[in-house]
Amino acid sequence: MSKDYIDVRGAEEHNLKDLDISIPREQFNVVTGLSGSGKSSLAFQTVYAEGQRRYIESLSAYARNFLGQMDKPQVEAVEGLSPAISIDQKNAANNPRSTVGTVTELHDYLRLLYARVGTPHCPECGREVGEQSAQQMVQRVMALPEGTRAMIAAPVVRDQKGAFEDLFDDLVAEGYTRVEVDGESFDLSFDRPDLDENYDHTIDVIVDRIVIREEERSRITDSVETALEKAQGVLKLIVPDPPDGAGEQLGGSVARATGDLSGADDADTDTAGDDASSSWDGDGDAGKDRLDVEFSEELACSHCGIDFSEIETRSFSFNSPHGACPECDGIGETKEIDEKLVVRDTSKPIRDVFEAWSYSRSYYRTRLDAVAEHFGVSVDTPFEELPDDVQRQFLYGTDEQVVFRRETKNGVRRKEKRFEGVLPNLERRYVETESERTREHIEDYMAVTTCPACEGTRLNPQSRSVLVAGTSITEVNRMSIGDALAHFEGLEAELTDRERTIAEEILKEIRARLGFMEEVGLEYLTLDREASTLSGGESQRIRLATQVGSGLVGVLYVLDEPSIGLHQRDNDRLLNTLEGLRDLGNTLLVVEHDEETMRRADSIIDMGPGPGKRGGEVVVQGDFEDVVDCEESITGDYLAGRREIPVPDERRERDGELVVRGARQHNLSNLDVEIPIGQFTAVTGVSGSGKSTLVHEVLYKGLVRRMNDTDVNPGEHDAIDGLEEIETVRLIDQSPIGRTPRSNPATYTGVFDHIRELFAETKRSKQRGYEKGRFSFNVKGGRCEECGGQGTVKIEMNFLSDVYVPCEECDGARYNDETLEVTYKDATIADVLEMSVAEAYDFFEGHTGIRRRLKLLKDVGLGYMQLGQPSTTLSGGEAQRVKLAEELGKKDSGDTLYLLDEPTTGLHKEDERKLIDVLHRLTADGNSVVVIEHELDLVKNADHVIDLGPEGGEGGGEVVATGTPEEIARVEASYTGRYLRDHLPDVDAEGPRSDRRKPAKATGDD
Repeated sequence: MSKDYIDVRGAEEHNLKDLDISIPREQFNVVTGLSGSGKSSLAFQTVYAEGQRRYIESLSAYARNFLGQMDKPQVEAVEGLSPAISIDQKNAANNPRSTVGTVTELHDYLRLLYARVGTPHCPECGREVGEQSAQQMVQRVMALPEGTRAMIAAPVVRDQKGAFEDLFDDLVAEGYTRVEVDGESFDLSFDRPDLDENYDHTIDVIVDRIVIREEERSRITDSVETALEKAQGVLKLIVPDPPDGAGEQLGGSVARATGDLSGADDADTDTAGDDASSSWDGDGDAGKDRLDVEFSEELACSHCGIDFSEIETRSFSFNSPHGACPECDGIGETKEIDEKLVVRDTSKPIRDVFEAWSYSRSYYRTRLDAVAEHFGVSVDTPFEELPDDVQRQFLYGTDEQVVFRRETKNGVRRKEKRFEGVLPNLERRYVETESERTREHIEDYMAVTTCPACEGTRLNPQSRSVLVAGTSITEVNRMSIGDALAHFEGLEAELTDRERTIAEEILKEIRARLGFMEEVGLEYLTLDREASTLSGGESQRIRLATQVGSGLVGVLYVLDEPSIGLHQRDNDRLLNTLEGLRDLGNTLLVVEHDEETMRRADSIIDMGPGPGKRGGEVVVQGDFEDVVDCEESITGDYLAGRREIPVPDERRERDGELVVRGARQHNLSNLDVEIPIGQFTAVTGVSGSGKSTLVHEVLYKGLVRRMNDTDVNPGEHDAIDGLEEIETVRLIDQSPIGRTPRSNPATYTGVFDHIRELFAETKRSKQRGYEKGRFSFNVKGGRCEECGGQGTVKIEMNFLSDVYVPCEECDGARYNDETLEVTYKDATIADVLEMSVAEAYDFFEGHTGIRRRLKLLKDVGLGYMQLGQPSTTLSGGEAQRVKLAEELGKKDSGDTLYLLDEPTTGLHKEDERKLIDVLHRLTADGNSVVVIEHELDLVKNADHVIDLGPEGGEGGGEVVATGTPEEIARVEASYTGRYLRDHLPDVDAEGPRSDRRKPAKATGDD
């Protein structure tokens, strides 16, 4: 073993064939090859898995109980390993509470900055919030109407874990007998709270019970000062039966009282030695609405009478009740009744236009009849023919009283009142109803909207009103990473000397993390962007930026196609980042197909020679020129130009167009965009330029809502013209095909349904009465119950990795013996699942339905894949193509619009060629294909290109150029066009090819 290499011996994971290989340490290594050739099996399932397993085994047995274990890979030995870190394409988070700021930990540093140097301002008047003295507090308490009963309390514990037995003992010793614990009253002299020490508790000590009278001012002052001293400058005033306007007067909030607030009937007070002249008379009204108001010596707006809680880091967390907006609980969105969902077709008559109201029900019929009569129209009048103000009153309520008539046994009863309105009626019933069925019905007419209280910022008014150098934390969160970096680079000059001293280290961390994010090409992302909306490539680059910031040395980094979703213009920055990691003394093992990445790598490992069973070997290992010179390497053939993806001889003519008008979602700049019908269209542009927003949010959702009459909410736009040109629309995005081993290519594409039907038609099945369901491994009947149809049984190993062993009952076949006695052409249903797609295609000769679906899998390059291969073991490229094959298997009339999102993800050039052939075939059949793509070999095959930009984020959202690839290549302002020139032989451009690979900044000149 050499210390300069990671030596892998006898690797047999998945399709690896007893592989021996030495991977250079402290170098930039690329693993490439056809999809399914064994790249991920070598890099992730063998090298990374063994490195991670060894690290976990170095921990104590106790610690291993709490860590997810990785299975020991099928390998004889791996020597020379460093600690391993995997950076893959999985989404950063699926939680709607996760944002770019939270997953990068930037928000944690922002919270610390604002908690330490932020200046609170009143959310009502905007004045800077100052301290409040005990005398000011007394004046506000005395302003309550004379005779008002209240309690002065000291909040000594706030949301803290513990049983607090010693605290209660100390309170009794000091003469305090009454406390409120989590809203419940206790008399410590005979009733001690029994608290669970594992839960958070809030404890308020009742210092005095008072009645507001001028002659009691001295006593009230003493009690206020005592409470402030006891609770370190904080006081709570509890008014069990508040007079009207008390909440606004004191600036507090109404809360439900729990338990008896009054105590005994005598005139005792709650502090030792107090007289009883101001005591309450009789019992309080337990359970009534009460007013709880907190005062603080630290923060209060004397002008508006609003008190503020102490500013802490959790005050700026939308995942904490101390910082979250109370209306949306920190989500930033709420569900509201949507007028467009309640009234979907304004051409319908009044009686039928309101989707949520059935005219056949007397309650709704009476109201619609009455309002229609009031305005002198018939319920058969189309809604669109009503004046706008009349439509508004139907929807939101009448301005005047309406006569409602109801037939009774004694005749017709008349009643005059204002009509509530359809929308307010639905809102009220949604809140008041106890029927789950009614709530579900009304939810069909609700849309997710930006929270009106916090305007989507997720934080409460107090947190939004804390400023650092005149800027709130919500304003920072709405900045792009590039803008935020510029903001914080100039922030220190606006701080005082004291603030600068406190913030110095915090700002250093914030600037460093923002800088790393910019280095990997993510400057267009905003900090409040939901993490679940990021692409796999964006999520991977976020994690990469975190690793760059860590500055670790001697680490093995394993990356999965970091160039995915990245425009060629931004690829240099990514590669510079990777080289920087290497230069620190780390080892990089990168699974990648990108040519520029291979050119800059120190070493390339080309796997193959084919996919699946024909792969699992090293075809060639060496530098870029070694791969180019290897004639046995398909990768080398494409790099050397011995093979290439050709440019079409001619471009198709369009048969019409869809026109998106006024698209302005996110960064789109009120665009009008034509989508050709009958053509293959590529939507291109730098990362963050608006491609996904245009295709996913505006085009797809807009078409689905119009064509399928669904309640999906499309991105903002004015209209989509030309819907008559297409019959249906289908989206093939990057979502996974399945998350459990029960999902596989056969079940996902639907071919397994036809296979099960075929087995149910056999002679033996008919004799035994077996139906199609007998041959499903997901339901009881024909499956092996010992393993539940999975073929394997999990053995839990406590602090060792769980072990999966073949089921002893069925020997991994998934089915019971009776089911396996049914055969077709001497093969059982289990045998069929073990076949490759190509083998099954030949096996089912004569069965058109089965062969048609299998042919689609072959056409997208998956002929090597087993029908029953669990979806969890598929690579990214394989999963994408299975999904494409499933979509293509749906019958269409030739007028379908297919929308694809970077279908070349994870594809080798050879696989990409097959994919392009399929897309051409789809278009030739009379369909329209729109593809979001950066891969230039695919772009050059398009009939039409829509290039967005010119930059990402706020600098994007415009149409830079449209036309054929040749026309785009001649537009100097188009970054895509400049790189496209190298792939189009008939386009002339100035300068040598090496100069054109790094274009200068676009000038906007054509």
